[in-house]
Amino acid sequence: MSYNNVFEAAQAASRTAGLLQPDKVNQVLLMLADAVVAQTPFILIENEKDLARMSPDDPKYDRLKLTVERLSDIAQDVRNVAALESPLKQVLLQKELPNGLHIRKVRVPLGVVGVIYEARPNVTLDVFSLCFKTGNACILKGGSDAAFSNEAIISVIQKVLIEAGVEPAVATLLPADRQATEALLQAVDFVDVLIPRGSQSLINYVRQNARVPVIETGAGIVHTYFDASANLEKGKKIIYNAKTRRVSVCNALDCLLLHQNRLSKLPELVAPLAGSNVEIFADAPAFDFLADNYPDHLLHTATEEHFGTEFLSLKMAIKTVASIDDALDHITKYSSKHSEAIVADDPTVIEKFLNSVDAAAVYANTSTAFTDGAQFGLGAEIGISTQKLHARGPMGLEELTSYKWVVRGDGQVRS
Repeated sequence: MSYNNVFEAAQAASRTAGLLQPDKVNQVLLMLADAVVAQTPFILIENEKDLARMSPDDPKYDRLKLTVERLSDIAQDVRNVAALESPLKQVLLQKELPNGLHIRKVRVPLGVVGVIYEARPNVTLDVFSLCFKTGNACILKGGSDAAFSNEAIISVIQKVLIEAGVEPAVATLLPADRQATEALLQAVDFVDVLIPRGSQSLINYVRQNARVPVIETGAGIVHTYFDASANLEKGKKIIYNAKTRRVSVCNALDCLLLHQNRLSKLPELVAPLAGSNVEIFADAPAFDFLADNYPDHLLHTATEEHFGTEFLSLKMAIKTVASIDDALDHITKYSSKHSEAIVADDPTVIEKFLNSVDAAAVYANTSTAFTDGAQFGLGAEIGISTQKLHARGPMGLEELTSYKWVVRGDGQVRS
């Protein structure tokens, strides 16, 4: 099956989307937020069909699950996007040359944004709201695990678009099959950028097979380093929040790095985790201090495979280090360059960590759970980019734009 007609419609819609007035865009987004709330019962019924096909023990189950509260939060994120100032037509630079040419560098939409994602139906709304706000059309390719949920949500979006007199092809959902994925990966004449959201295997597959430009939103292998100077009470709260707030998201803590001088405080540091049934995979020094001080059925000896693993579940590794330099070496080796944190009171150590760690987001004395577009004041996010070209970290409105040079003259020609 050829998807060229579908892609051509999205491309045509992208040209009109970039010309919509900001007031019209915001009106549509507010209509959509209200429609999501009004259609919550319908969306949840469809979401339940997806949930019924997945084991609750699957790490993706929590990402797939929608609730009244989550849909309300998603609707609020859409409203937040509507309230943000549009970056379109923003003048980034302007100057007049000696020959009289007037040059401006102006923000413009990317055009057609393709997004491939797994069991995350919230992505459907997040991507649409951000793309629509920035004058882009979006082509969405969700996974089969969330097929019913995504189809329900896209039907709500397109009903609002039609009601508002906007071309519905600005939001296109492809079938949840491999053929649609392959077509999107090869859509060089129609798609301006492709963004994968999901597991490392999905991201690797897209990177290796796409013929269109790709922005990687990588997996989160997240560390928190507890320094010799760290405050114990702060550390307990930060580690517990980073690990347990929502285990299936990419900013959740995977590995605690502990300075060897604080081993005696380790049982107290991780005690709150036991109440949430967090399994710990500890190296030998940490295991010795946790034996008889942490539930036996939740404590295991770490192996090499536990370091560099994105658990996406109630599991966490612990590695003992001799210094800040050892912690930095460990992070360099195993990090996915998503989010990394330090808990410390020594300002010199803090600055060394923040300046040395190569990650999209680095934290001092706070939880990595804050790596999120809404938390960063971006309204919502299309993903967390772990690469360095074009975008890095939570991708909001500005990251969904490019720019063009607008040159005005009065008959000048080049000699």
